[in-house]
Amino acid sequence: MTPAQKQLVRDSFPSIAALSKPISMLFYGRLFQIDPALRPMFKQDIEVQGRKLMDMLTALTTNLDHFDDLVPMLKALGQRHAGYGVRPEHYPLVTKSLIWAFAVARDRDFYRQLREAWSTVVEMAATVMKDGDAELPRTP
Repeated sequence: MTPAQKQLVRDSFPSIAALSKPISMLFYGRLFQIDPALRPMFKQDIEVQGRKLMDMLTALTTNLDHFDDLVPMLKALGQRHAGYGVRPEHYPLVTKSLIWAFAVARDRDFYRQLREAWSTVVEMAATVMKDGDAELPRTP
């Protein structure tokens, strides 16, 4: 991730955080529209899930210069998600749905460079989460 992309993410996060509830609702709505089979994985209230999502985005945004510090937490998160039934092929759907929700909520303020910067952050986190899943012991 380039320094310019990090700055774009940091600069845009306050407006994303201010729209956290609508973004969360857009995100989950889009995710379940793309793959309705994912809905049963979400046992908690979607508003609670949305707050957890925003907490994760806050952690990512505030640690862009120290991403390695997040690796253990992201791997553990990936392992927990595997326990909920999340598979590696679900991560691109999550990324696509989240970036779509940002774009809808921010409208013209979500230009190409900003979309690419956020996509990079989310994909970095997803990669580490999938690595955590891959470290889980598999039963034959």
